Amino acid sequence: MKFLSPPKGKNTAEEFPLLPMRELVLFPHTIVPVYITYKSGITALEEALKLDSRLFAACLKESQPEKQENSGQSEGEAKAAYPRGFDGETYSAGTVVRVLQHIKLPDHTFRVVLQGEYRGIITGTRKKGGHAMAMVEPVGGGDPSDLGESGIQALTRAVQRSFAQYAEFSKKISTETITSVEKSESPERMGNLIANALAIKPDRKVELLRIEGITERLEAILETLETENEIYGIQKNISGKVKNRMEKNQREYILYEQLKEINKELGKDGGEDEFAELERVILEKNPGDEVLLKARKEIARLKKLQALSPEAGVLRGYLEWIGDLPWSDATIDSGDLGEAERILNEDHFDMKKAKERILEFIAVRQLVLLGEKRAAETPELLSGVNERIKGPILCFVGPPGTGKTSLGKSVARALGRSFVRISLGGVRDEAEIRGHRKTYVGALPGKIIQSMRKAGTVNPVFLLDEIDKLSSDFRGDPASALLEVLDPEQNSSFTDHYMEVPYDLSRVLFIATANSLHTIPYALLDRMEIIEVPGYGEMEKLAIAKQFLVPKELTENSLAEAKIQFKDEAILELIRHWTMESGVRSLEREIAHCIRRIARYAVEKGYGKTDGKPITSFRKTVRPADLEKLLGRRKYKNDVVFKEARIGVSYGLAWTETGGAMLPVETISYEGKGDLIITGNLGDVMKESARIALSYLRSAQGRYNFKVDIGKADFHVHVPEGAIPKDGPSAGITLAASLLSTLCAVPPKSAVAMTGELTLTGRILPIGGLKEKLLAAIRNGMERVLLPTENRDNWEELDKEVRDSLKVDFVETADEAFAILFTDIKKLP
Repeated sequence: MKFLSPPKGKNTAEEFPLLPMRELVLFPHTIVPVYITYKSGITALEEALKLDSRLFAACLKESQPEKQENSGQSEGEAKAAYPRGFDGETYSAGTVVRVLQHIKLPDHTFRVVLQGEYRGIITGTRKKGGHAMAMVEPVGGGDPSDLGESGIQALTRAVQRSFAQYAEFSKKISTETITSVEKSESPERMGNLIANALAIKPDRKVELLRIEGITERLEAILETLETENEIYGIQKNISGKVKNRMEKNQREYILYEQLKEINKELGKDGGEDEFAELERVILEKNPGDEVLLKARKEIARLKKLQALSPEAGVLRGYLEWIGDLPWSDATIDSGDLGEAERILNEDHFDMKKAKERILEFIAVRQLVLLGEKRAAETPELLSGVNERIKGPILCFVGPPGTGKTSLGKSVARALGRSFVRISLGGVRDEAEIRGHRKTYVGALPGKIIQSMRKAGTVNPVFLLDEIDKLSSDFRGDPASALLEVLDPEQNSSFTDHYMEVPYDLSRVLFIATANSLHTIPYALLDRMEIIEVPGYGEMEKLAIAKQFLVPKELTENSLAEAKIQFKDEAILELIRHWTMESGVRSLEREIAHCIRRIARYAVEKGYGKTDGKPITSFRKTVRPADLEKLLGRRKYKNDVVFKEARIGVSYGLAWTETGGAMLPVETISYEGKGDLIITGNLGDVMKESARIALSYLRSAQGRYNFKVDIGKADFHVHVPEGAIPKDGPSAGITLAASLLSTLCAVPPKSAVAMTGELTLTGRILPIGGLKEKLLAAIRNGMERVLLPTENRDNWEELDKEVRDSLKVDFVETADEAFAILFTDIKKLP
């Protein structure tokens, strides 16, 4: 780098005492007070005072670990702390300074005021006593005519604007310095003032001190200013964002407190109004004394807390829950039995037992209301009559798609009550029922209390859907949490973990739904009144489709105004060959599929168009021949049932959660040792039934003419559709019939199904799920069914349609069943 030319009148190098400065760079045209507290600096100052009071101030290159104290230095004075006796290396560039004032302090140190005169470069040094003498070659400001007068002026103004912005960001530049820079007419002087005021590292200041030309130096200063301004801008932006985040809560608190003070000045105490409003809302709900006492206690705690504290938010939420819950609001039940019966029949087909139970409840409720009225008139005679009737706990059990869930809505409509539903399928956490303690973050009441708030009354119809699908894990057993809810003797004081106060559920009409009772704990099952909702026969499904499903789907698919008709034969074909279920859910889907295809065909023909000449009417009659065009090929063909009789093949009837099912059993024999092989994904109980059947036939071989030596043959019993798990004792007689057919080489009668548990002594025990099993027999084309004698009463309770579709024989022993199944079997005397 080229050095600046010396100032006017300074063309030769001069020797000055060297004054090392730590982290301080002095510039010309500046006056700086400095403490000199180290030996080499003091001797250099004394040497300068003997001469012409001038020194050469140069900054040290490296900072030393030992610091010199500067106690007593006033604000605005430059702090220069140097190690005592330091003799380190300095930068070559520095400033010739003049001592304007000096004061010797009692500790033999000096306080001096230095004025910068001109810049210089050290060309050589020598030792003299306790200090160094530096040979300094002065450098000047250069010729300002490099860019021309206008160029220098433009550059100067740019530097002044940038420095003004820097001073605004820094807030540490004195007003005198800002004014001097603005009014300076000399670029050299302005550059020195700005460089001295910049808060940058000493090495960068030294670079600004030694730059050659005035143009180059002003450009370097401008670049430094712009860099610092950009850094300040980024810092200000970041600081503003952080400050906003950190002080948001504080600002809100201050504003809230100010609002409270303003309200007080206006005669309105906003805080008190909030608490009074909470208490008023709770009082309007008319809770019990215990709840009211708890609420007032929590309100008193809330008053003592800061409005924005976390605990205040928890308490406010808790009190709002108390204020939102219905504590005494109740709907008046409908007392019109005829209207209630009409509503139930309008919404659902059949379900006689369920409808009768609801009508009984309405009738009893009317009598209780009458008793309350009389008690109010003559309390001394009828005291105790006005005791409130407790809501029943009903459980509708049946296959899917039989209308159990929708029946709950109809019950609510018939009673004139609110309706709420919660799905319990897959619920594993006890807190879903009872809630969490409000000490937990994000705690809420359980589903029971949440649904009561949604209902808005203390006596809604409450549907607990899929209660048999509850699960349990390490978080608790939700089925056990329901014990208190579904016990009429306990649910008047149900306590949620979040609410911590008793809540009366005794007036709620609980309705639970389930597909099976086997997975419901006995303690919970004992608290409910079980009402079976059996599957539907063909004629029942036909009636449901005509009365409910077809009109519903026509409305949903915007074809209610079109003249679309389903022939009875077509619906029966749908039932027999496109569905295989006890309910009507699949039937509804197939009907919807048909109607959607018809809707597409109608639109293609121009029905419903808004432009051109639209067709205003559309007519379509669905016949059996149309079904394959609308739905494709048949889905169910009953492939597991042989039309003709076969040796070793018999047909049982099974009950599943989805309804009844046909259970074919196949048996073959081959030479062996009397072993029994059982396949078909059977459960342990069904395997035991097969062993019981074989053992019984071993004991009865003296009564039948076996063509196969039962002791020298192995038997393989298989139940087709091996991917489907099967279990249960009711296949005992079916397994025995299949084995006997194989032993005697005589096929059983065709189109005959059977069910019943077989004992070792040959007795046939009763079974459950009779209607579902018989419906499965009808679906699979069976003509005759063998049933245990003890199921005769269940048979007589069935619908006439089912009883007329099948011929039934009641048998008490296996021999009676075999006599009906095998007409050609030879029985030994």
